[in-house]
Amino acid sequence: MQRRAQRDPSVKRLHRVLAGAAVVPAMLIVAGCSSDSGSDDGKDKAADRSASASASASPSPTVRAAVYKDLPEACDVLSKKTLDDLVPKAKSGKESQSEDISTRAGCSWDSLANNGVDGSQFRWLSVSMLRFESDTTRGAGDELAKEYYDKQVGDVQAAEGAEDTKSEPVTDTGDEATAVRYDLKKKEGTFKQQTVVARVENVVLTLDYNGAGLAGDKAPSADDLMKDAKKAAKEAVKAVTGSGGGKSSGGDAESGSPSKPASSSAPAKD
Repeated sequence: MQRRAQRDPSVKRLHRVLAGAAVVPAMLIVAGCSSDSGSDDGKDKAADRSASASASASPSPTVRAAVYKDLPEACDVLSKKTLDDLVPKAKSGKESQSEDISTRAGCSWDSLANNGVDGSQFRWLSVSMLRFESDTTRGAGDELAKEYYDKQVGDVQAAEGAEDTKSEPVTDTGDEATAVRYDLKKKEGTFKQQTVVARVENVVLTLDYNGAGLAGDKAPSADDLMKDAKKAAKEAVKAVTGSGGGKSSGGDAESGSPSKPASSSAPAKD
């Protein structure tokens, strides 16, 4: 009986069915793991593509464009009448050296009126202009000009060797203006220095005017010199604001190259 049971075909078939059934769950487990792993990779790749697309769509930084795009000819900002009044019989103005006259420009004049045995009267006049472009890193041109204006006024007030320094605001001369006066004693005599610093939008203008009585002549009136300096500064500012074609229509604009006060240009106001 035992030998017949071992040879019974039904027993062998039962063993094969059980063995096949044991294999199926293992295969399903492997397939399931493989399917889950592929799904996670797909999600990661989709997230990466979404982040990349979002970064590409981010807008470039913008800054308010600078109002004035160039400067007037420095030696032409004052009329002949004004020059005759402030520096009588002065020769043609001496233009300052500049690597870029659209950003930095200046001109100076001087005169010496000889009064014979009574001595002589000396006068010196200078106008300098500095224009600031807007820059996405440094800021809008008018804001940069404001920073320089404040520093320039402070530097004039702290001039080395200055005596009896006085400051006062000046009206109707650009967006803001300050007049500074002081005495400066030299071996030739006492020089009466008058300086007007003015800002119009993204341009800062500095006008220096001084006078002295030399070789025994009396010193000029500081009040008279300051009156002339203020008048000349106002005229020079008007030359900046009317510098044909130099004024931009304004609006937001992306910045070009950075603007540095000494030599480089870089964009005008809403």
